[in-house]
Amino acid sequence: MSSANHYKPNLRDLYFNLFEFLDIGRTSLGKGPFGDIDELAARQALETFAQVCLDEVAPSFTESEHTPPVLENGEVKLPPLLRRAIQAYFDSGMNQFELPTHMGGLGAPPSLAWASFELLVGSSAPVAFYTLGTLVSRVIDRLGTESQKRRYLPQMIDKRWIGTMVLTEPDAGSDVGAARAKARHVGGDVWEIEGVKRFITSAEHDASENIVHMVLARPEGAGPGTKGLSLFIVPKFWVEEDGKLGERNGVVCTGLEKKMGIKGSVTCELTFGDGKPARGLLVGEVHEGIRQMFHIIEQARMAVGMKSMATLSTAYLNALAFTQERKQGADLLAGRDKTAPRVTIIRHPDVRRMLMAQKAHAEGMRALALFTASLQDQVEIKGGHRALEAAELDALNDLLLPLVKGYCSEKAYELLAVSLQCFGGSGYLMDYPVEQYIRDQKIDTLYEGTTHIQALDLLLRKMARDGGSTIQGLLGQIRQTAESELGGKELEGERAALGKALGDLETMLGTLMAKLGESLYHAGMQGNRVLMSVAEVVIGWLLVRHAAVALERTKVNPGDKAFYAGKLASARWFCREVLPGIAHNARMVEHSTLDLMEVPDEAF
Repeated sequence: MSSANHYKPNLRDLYFNLFEFLDIGRTSLGKGPFGDIDELAARQALETFAQVCLDEVAPSFTESEHTPPVLENGEVKLPPLLRRAIQAYFDSGMNQFELPTHMGGLGAPPSLAWASFELLVGSSAPVAFYTLGTLVSRVIDRLGTESQKRRYLPQMIDKRWIGTMVLTEPDAGSDVGAARAKARHVGGDVWEIEGVKRFITSAEHDASENIVHMVLARPEGAGPGTKGLSLFIVPKFWVEEDGKLGERNGVVCTGLEKKMGIKGSVTCELTFGDGKPARGLLVGEVHEGIRQMFHIIEQARMAVGMKSMATLSTAYLNALAFTQERKQGADLLAGRDKTAPRVTIIRHPDVRRMLMAQKAHAEGMRALALFTASLQDQVEIKGGHRALEAAELDALNDLLLPLVKGYCSEKAYELLAVSLQCFGGSGYLMDYPVEQYIRDQKIDTLYEGTTHIQALDLLLRKMARDGGSTIQGLLGQIRQTAESELGGKELEGERAALGKALGDLETMLGTLMAKLGESLYHAGMQGNRVLMSVAEVVIGWLLVRHAAVALERTKVNPGDKAFYAGKLASARWFCREVLPGIAHNARMVEHSTLDLMEVPDEAF
């Protein structure tokens, strides 16, 4: 097995989620703002994209790891296969897929766009990060003035300009409100930006003729914190009012970070206005920077969760293939018989345990991510963000985003070690891709808001802002499933396990709410545990519903019996092995103290 052709997509489970469980052919495709894509066209598009990812994108996976991008005189050169993979992404039309029809795109709903993103990011995460220009163009389309749209959008789409999101500063880190980059108004909607940013993805490269930075900076005289920040369009090369390229702008890459993984993705230090003005346009000519940037941040957080899930999925399928080929030892029941035939290691109980842990979680994470994406479909159909009719679904989407980002990134890293374990000593070699998966994926728990930032967002914002009505509505849906006859006798045990876990989660949340009256430190101590528990109950709920669909589909599609049996096995394993842990988490919250906060710093 070569890491160069490492990628193993799971189109079958993607199709199950999209068309058998979520039924987007009926609920999303062709409705509202979405284009004329039907189910057949959607399947064909995903098959085409999967082939492009296998043939053109996946080969860049190892090249960019061993011959990473190089910075010379402020310019970054990408390795050849990485450049070719980025070109293949555009040539295949994947960039047109999610663009709305009024921007010349195909108008795919978010559920379908995120499914295609899974294929791309699973085959090469660095390549996926060079496609942010599509999102940036959509943000300018939504928030920019008419003149800003005319100035940027045709070029960004037709000339395939790549975009970035520029938040982090060396001393501020995750405390975005502490940013010190300054903006000075020079006339009209034009400003000059001055300061240093770091950890900026794709901020310098030779894969497109221009790079469009979306930069948070503080205008002179603006207040402190995030509310004092504004958002600016700052290009690498100035863009004239007629859309033509002008001179080099005063934004320069002054360093590349040396990273443990995902080395093909250039992570830059950017310096603005050092010796030459860095000009930019105030987005929409309004000072609402953090609100505007969240249009990108929320998409980025979803993308990170999808990346983690996609990485675990291909790691699992690689591990599965290895265990089906590798022979070692006799069957455990014949272990004392020295003449017993050697068996493939998938026959060993511990290996089967490890495989099912990966399978159930990968399928559960995909279910969580695509269920969330399907809510985004409905939000758009009902008028988009801030539309009154979409408010309830929009709030549920907001509630689930920290689960997608936080849970998937944390759990995938843990389970990638299990994937590697299936290979034995061979897994530690670069001959197999899992060791790189582990290094590439670890960043997912750190950027776009660490896991604990996601937990605090879930607890203190998403749950609290509407008095808990959104989380209660979600838990009510889960209770309906647990108390129903869904799946009949076949799923009786799974529904009972789901109901028990739901009760334990409600106890945990009630206990924590009482403790928060004592001190917000309890949110700090227990936030991650709560985030993981909420995610596992939601995933358990989705997997039970998947199993019910699989039971019905087996009757009408017996040729796919093995796949549906696998769906049932995933749900049963998750309900038996994962959901009982919620009771333990509830007890941990109940008995938690703040003693740790009293330990002197010097004692650590």
